Amino acid sequence: MQINARDLYRYRLTTAEILYRFPDFPGLLQSYLWQDMDIAPDFPRLTRFLHYWERNLDGKLHTVRIANAELVRTQELGYATHDLPLH
Repeated sequence: MQINARDLYRYRLTTAEILYRFPDFPGLLQSYLWQDMDIAPDFPRLTRFLHYWERNLDGKLHTVRIANAELVRTQELGYATHDLPLH
């Protein structure tokens, strides 16, 4: 996936912990971690993945927890206070 500069403010590193029921033993829960660049708050890539899961995989979804972090934050940008000449 290629991201240009103006999209850096839209895309976030998104991690989802997906708990699903084990197909052969519905009383057991299995954990799956998914991570990709996605756009908050709609998370279109994650939504597409979850729809694929529900259509094609046997394990029924139980819980999805989402965490995301901005790639570029305004507090990380600043002006240089010193000028150091090199030869």
